[in-house]
Amino acid sequence: MTTPKRARIQDVAEKAGVSSMTVSRVLNQDSKVSDAKRLLVMKAVKELNYRPNVAARRLASNKSFLIGLLYVDIDTSYVSKFLLRGLKSCRSTGHHLVVDQIDEDIDKSIASVQELIEVTQVDGLILLPPTCDDPILLATLQKANVCFVRIAPETQLNLAPYICMDDYQASFELTEMLIKQGHSKIGHIIGNPNQGVSRLRYQGYLDALRSNQINVPPEYIEQGLFTYESGLVAAKKMLSLEDKPTAIFAANDDMAAAVLSVAHMFRLSVPEDLSIAGFDDGHLAITVYPNLTTVRQPIVQMAELAVDIISSGKFSDLANANSREFRNVLDFEVIERDSTANAK
Repeated sequence: MTTPKRARIQDVAEKAGVSSMTVSRVLNQDSKVSDAKRLLVMKAVKELNYRPNVAARRLASNKSFLIGLLYVDIDTSYVSKFLLRGLKSCRSTGHHLVVDQIDEDIDKSIASVQELIEVTQVDGLILLPPTCDDPILLATLQKANVCFVRIAPETQLNLAPYICMDDYQASFELTEMLIKQGHSKIGHIIGNPNQGVSRLRYQGYLDALRSNQINVPPEYIEQGLFTYESGLVAAKKMLSLEDKPTAIFAANDDMAAAVLSVAHMFRLSVPEDLSIAGFDDGHLAITVYPNLTTVRQPIVQMAELAVDIISSGKFSDLANANSREFRNVLDFEVIERDSTANAK
């Protein structure tokens, strides 16, 4: 069986009707190429299944075409969805994603990140929460003069490009939706205290109740860790109360799914006896039954934008970048599904 001949850059140029130099510029994200020519080249690349020679591209552009992603806990639907979209976005821009985990041994993790930078010469790093706020890691990256993009940071917002959504407003609107459904006994499971978004979502919940003159008893609020297991513990406490909440808003879908499991365990019907809402709208939200009412966080767009920022090379010199360009706030949407309904 004859092996199909691998497409060359000259083949792409001929099919697109442009020069080989133009093809090279498109593949290297050169902003000087017109949109029309860029579309022709990318169409030819796709049709010919062209795979550029990475070594040659590195020599020609002084880039590694590698993007790093640092995370803490992959056991959440949020991180999994971000990772999958990041991989796909890197592929579409001719990059490869290199993933590394930050754990409790910060010294060991920092050494691992330094090795990652030295060995791969990554074009930039994406920092998921809570790595995006780790002062030791941030100082290390600044010292190494590496471009990095932070996802939902809480501190030092003029340090580097960051991408987020309005977690406070999203939480406020979701809680108000429950109130409009007639719920006044609304519990909340707070997210991991090491992430700033947890405080924003908690504050949005509290302010929505206060603006509607609803007092919340302390036993309706439990600390979670953004994990399914912590959601189980919190839900069991809340649903064991004599005066149970009629609705529970968990700060992410993993914990909301745990509330759903505990409700079934306690023979409570959802949403007739208990309304449940989450946050993120990952795949889990439509996997459980009933499907979760939640906030659709723009995880896909966040991943795509993070890859785009690094691959563009626009922020390669952070010291001279305009801090006003750092802020990227994306839209959210409250998605109402079958896990919530009007209070009895």
